[in-house]
Amino acid sequence: MANLLDPSSRGRVILVGAGPGDPGLLTVRAVEALGVADVVVHDGLIDPRVLDLVPAGAHRISVAKQRARHTLPQEAINALIVAHVRTGAIVVRLKGGDPFIFGRGGEEVEAVRAAGLPVEVVPGVSAALGCAAEAMLPLTHRDHASVVSFVAGQCKGLADQDWSGLAGKGRTLVIYMGVATAADIADKLIADGVTPDMPVAVLEKGTLAGHRALRTLLTDLGQMVARERVVSPAIIVVGEVVDLSDAEDKLARWARIAESAQA
Repeated sequence: MANLLDPSSRGRVILVGAGPGDPGLLTVRAVEALGVADVVVHDGLIDPRVLDLVPAGAHRISVAKQRARHTLPQEAINALIVAHVRTGAIVVRLKGGDPFIFGRGGEEVEAVRAAGLPVEVVPGVSAALGCAAEAMLPLTHRDHASVVSFVAGQCKGLADQDWSGLAGKGRTLVIYMGVATAADIADKLIADGVTPDMPVAVLEKGTLAGHRALRTLLTDLGQMVARERVVSPAIIVVGEVVDLSDAEDKLARWARIAESAQA
């Protein structure tokens, strides 16, 4: 089988993870793929500096998605990719983070394979790993967490998701797409038995300009997101490992929460 990055092998898809944002976190393989693209079908949150790596003559197509509003439904994106490949084009499907972690990369691979076309996947640094590393927040730690889980905060509605046992002592829970439902997430976890004073971090715009790492307790999560006016992209980390990132901030955080409760 020809190497999909071989210029002599045309008419294929390269599914590329762009990482959490900073172009410096692209893999070498990702940069190579962008350099041979005829068509780039990209997410809306891709940093413009990443798109600058695409050849000047390549066709760029944004399929930006926002909560409750998609430019194109997933089925249309799949059809778009397949249609361009059938013209003989090298199509790079550029997705934020890693394509196979809440990126619908699996659905797109299935569609390309069903069409009988070749596809390669180039993994990326996931948002959870990249943003947590920037905040010096280890998702696992020998003394604090031996399990880490990833969930979507709005996928098919919280009521349809079973998070039992995913958060609590010795475990770290990472929540994607949870900003809009932060208060409901806190209520859900507390109802499932997670202690209200479990440390929580909200990592906003990780690895990008204006990034913030906000820390609080689970019971305060919804209020903090509102008062700090947190916007997407952001991930929520729930677990004892949050306090390892900044011990001094822990004391200041508790003081702010106590002051807020007295107001």
